[in-house]
Amino acid sequence: MKYLVTGGAGFIGANFLIKMVKKNPRDEYVCLDALTYAGNLETLKEIEHESNYLFVHGNICDKALVDSLFAKYKFDYVVNFAAETHVDRACVRPEIFIKTNVEGTQTLLEACRKYGIKRFHQVSTDEVYGDLPLEAKDEYFDELSQIKPSSPYSASKAAADLLVLSYHRTFGVDVTISRCSNNYGPYQYPEKLIPLMIQKAVNNEHLPVYGTGENIRDWLYVEDHCDAIDLIVKNGHNGEIYNVGGHNEKTNLEVVEIILDTLKKSRDLISFVKDRPGHDLRYAINPAKVTKLGWKAHHNFESGIQSTIKWNIEHKDWIKKVETCEYDEWMKRNYESK
Repeated sequence: MKYLVTGGAGFIGANFLIKMVKKNPRDEYVCLDALTYAGNLETLKEIEHESNYLFVHGNICDKALVDSLFAKYKFDYVVNFAAETHVDRACVRPEIFIKTNVEGTQTLLEACRKYGIKRFHQVSTDEVYGDLPLEAKDEYFDELSQIKPSSPYSASKAAADLLVLSYHRTFGVDVTISRCSNNYGPYQYPEKLIPLMIQKAVNNEHLPVYGTGENIRDWLYVEDHCDAIDLIVKNGHNGEIYNVGGHNEKTNLEVVEIILDTLKKSRDLISFVKDRPGHDLRYAINPAKVTKLGWKAHHNFESGIQSTIKWNIEHKDWIKKVETCEYDEWMKRNYESK
């Protein structure tokens, strides 16, 4: 089988490629990535010489490039990880999110329609559902829940999901969608909550926490997410949506405190900062549907966070290589000024 994996130099896409390229040596994987600030070839070093892997530098919005790749490689499957994903950045430059997440997805879908594929899989997010009240402990989003995005980021992902479903309904393209909860693990860009807090704690810097830190997220170890995607691509039902969650709900403050306690650092390093605009309160999804398909998470938060802390400490060289001047400027502008 031939796969096009878009956004494969980013966090989740890279973890997917690293695992699948080694696991399935008879399958061929082409990675298309624009190498924006969050995508880096350093992440894919361990598979760059594998015979069943090829990297192509390019943007999913480039119709001519996408068309040429489909014509040349005749893909069986397309797995679309390519996206702008950071909510804070979406509050500053929403137009970039619309361009990549919506227009880019449509470009891929049109190529799928033109050349024919076995399946197009869209990697989405639980954020398309909006949020739940903090006190609603027994409420969870399922695949039939109303889409009610809160940020330009989640709105762009919701729009992309609707486009995917429309290409299935109107043009008969075989599609699946997965909506995941918050991912964490190796190779996550250091602006995200968990790697950011680990690095700041290691360096004895103040850890910026939005508002009171009571916002709740459901955490999913990235390898478990990749297993779910592989299962859905191969065995999921055409036109269906699958929620992938870890049932590991933690407040942001709890996550930060666990990191500090693990590293034996003082909780006095916590610094509460002005809250994010439109900050969602609680994310929680029901993964029963993908569980019935045969998926099971193998990492709970306790084991996953310990592995993630250890990985970040042992891979300081990777972190230094992916951090750019743009990253430094963003951190100063978004956190230190608050």
